[in-house]
Amino acid sequence: MIDINQLKFDEKGLIPAIVVDAKTKDVLTLAYMNKESLEISIKEEKTCFWSRSRNELWRKGETSGNYQHIVSITADCDNDALTVLVEKDGPACHLGEESCFHNPVFESDERQAFSLQSLMTLIEGRKTEKKEGSYTTYLFEKGIDKILKKVGEECTEVIIAGKADDKKETIYEIADLTYHVMVMMIEMGISLEDIHDELTSRHVIDKKVKQEKMTK
Repeated sequence: MIDINQLKFDEKGLIPAIVVDAKTKDVLTLAYMNKESLEISIKEEKTCFWSRSRNELWRKGETSGNYQHIVSITADCDNDALTVLVEKDGPACHLGEESCFHNPVFESDERQAFSLQSLMTLIEGRKTEKKEGSYTTYLFEKGIDKILKKVGEECTEVIIAGKADDKKETIYEIADLTYHVMVMMIEMGISLEDIHDELTSRHVIDKKVKQEKMTK
């Protein structure tokens, strides 16, 4: 951990803070902190910034209730910029958008951004807006028994590939299993956030157990 006195604030006493969603890893906003707002953020574990337009401190969520609970704050290699990992209570943007960055400027036709959430959204779309010839739509039409059968089959394929110590085939089968599990999740109304929260709770428990063992 570095001391905040090692950070390089600009001539106005400010340092840029890039706020990132801890769950989705989406960039939420770019704001500025001075030393006082940074100290408040660390003490309260909620983001507090310096408003350049109003020339005053402002705590995110103070009026909207959309607080940002800080997971970590990390400085860059030059100690003149910060990334702030947060868990948010609501939209980050004052316009009601989840992120302030929601106006596309350019998107490559050859390079497509991929995320598990975007795949979940695509799969969900195949259920709500059925597409003829879509395998995903076919699974939803057949129902939970068919979906569970495919999950079971893919589990077996992963085991067979893993037992054969075939890394490439195992990766392929894990991808198939992941897709079918996600179809099952959509069918059952389970979100990626639900899984994230469950894993997070287990991580916290495991961390506490380790700390207890270290103190004995």
